[in-house]
Amino acid sequence: MAEIRLTKVEQGQTKIRNVPIAVTPEGFWCCPSPVAFQKTLKAHNSLHKPKSSSPPPPPPPKTTAHRKQTILNEKKPTFGPSRSVSDGQRTLGPEAPEAPALGASLVAERVPRPKVENLPRKVAIEFGEPGTSDMKVILLGKQGFCVKLSVHKNVLVENSNFFADKLAEQSSSSCLEIEECEDVEIYVETVGLMYCKEMRQRLMKQSVSRVLRILKIAEVLGFNSCMQSCLEYLEAVPWVGDEEEEKVVSSVLRLQNEGIGVSPVLKRVSSDISKAPKDTLSHIIGLVLGSNEERGRREMKSVVLKLLRENNSVSSSSSPSDVCNQTLYDSCRNCSSLLLSLFKQAAEPESPEKSVDNKDPLVKQIALASDNLSWLLDILADRQAADEFAVMWAGHQELAALHMKLPIVSRYHVSIITARLFVGIGKGELLPSKDTRQLLLQTWLQPLINDYNWLQHGCRSFDRKVVEEGIGRTILTLPLEDQQSIMLSWLGSFLKSGDSCPNLQKAFEVWWRRTFVRPYVEGQQGNSLQSDSSMTS
Repeated sequence: MAEIRLTKVEQGQTKIRNVPIAVTPEGFWCCPSPVAFQKTLKAHNSLHKPKSSSPPPPPPPKTTAHRKQTILNEKKPTFGPSRSVSDGQRTLGPEAPEAPALGASLVAERVPRPKVENLPRKVAIEFGEPGTSDMKVILLGKQGFCVKLSVHKNVLVENSNFFADKLAEQSSSSCLEIEECEDVEIYVETVGLMYCKEMRQRLMKQSVSRVLRILKIAEVLGFNSCMQSCLEYLEAVPWVGDEEEEKVVSSVLRLQNEGIGVSPVLKRVSSDISKAPKDTLSHIIGLVLGSNEERGRREMKSVVLKLLRENNSVSSSSSPSDVCNQTLYDSCRNCSSLLLSLFKQAAEPESPEKSVDNKDPLVKQIALASDNLSWLLDILADRQAADEFAVMWAGHQELAALHMKLPIVSRYHVSIITARLFVGIGKGELLPSKDTRQLLLQTWLQPLINDYNWLQHGCRSFDRKVVEEGIGRTILTLPLEDQQSIMLSWLGSFLKSGDSCPNLQKAFEVWWRRTFVRPYVEGQQGNSLQSDSSMTS
């Protein structure tokens, strides 16, 4: 194990900390633990805490001969990304003069010099074996980091286009200084990976976020073999969560113009299959609708509904939405045709050879077909595309006529679809035409009233208040004459059945006021206007 020397610059003395790190056979460190950087940064931040106003203690008169005093050069950031240093770091004592070219007026003002303890301090970390290296790379990072790497020119030139270009420009230089390093820790690790023969095994120990940081630095350095190893890692490792997936995809897309093979990684989120999305969606919906396993079907219906909602919220073009709606309506027509066929079978006169056992599967099929239609209606209403469903359902007079011939235990599932349509119209989720609303009430309101008592006690998901509000609001969207005929018909049913009939009293009150109160008010307003005009004349 080699050691790194961590130097803290104190006033008049130097503290050295030894941290063991792993090295390669060439004598260079590789993949250091981030703990060294974290501890160094924590120790460095403690130096910047505000101190008391008491004067600093005087420096010790002497220092021991075996300890080296390291004073880092305090430099202002420049716009250049790198520069060569041939004779090592320059020292700057606390009493060194200010930068040249100060104006006479500034000198005359005698600007107070900052206290020594308030001056910015840098923390030095050294990696590598200085005895075997022929090149120094100094990284000047933020928060006072100064990292010195003892490296080999041939290794940098073989692996990095960036270092090859810099050393070609400055062939006589033995030290290269990189300023404004945003991620010093990963920069150091990426340089260390140039000494690794099995980079993929090194990367296997890292997290996805850390590999993405390495990939970014490798791109800056032109370290192609490292970028390829990072891409191979990203292609194989799972991406956890949407946020991590977005980071991976954005980082990989940035490399498309670099001549690096990124397609294996992107194939996880994009497909070259020419099969139309409509066919895939139709296949998924068909599998869900055709399932006979209740729990799996219920859970997947919830998942597909949630995913289609997400698609609807992020969709920016109309064509994918149109394709989805067309697929949904194809399934709606198939389900409604199946439901009508099942009703016809159930309405046939019973013969002696028919038994109760033969009836039970038919009841289950009716319940399944009705549940599938309700699910499709939920999807269409959520996508604001259920108007055509209302037209289709209002035109099912034959199904409504067969409804009265079936036992209530077989038919009540159909009334759930009717109730869902009324709730959707009441909430404004679908806006069918006046004729469609009128035909829907004329065809399906009475069957719903007939099944209402069963729905309240035999259907756990049935919300009486919501349904009654939806029915009342749907009735009140019609012309006043149609409202009157429907409300009078409802009143007769309610007075006979009571709680077994929908309670539409709120809608009845609105219709009453529209019929008896508001014309009188309008008449009073008209009379007052006439009297005002006669007085002015």
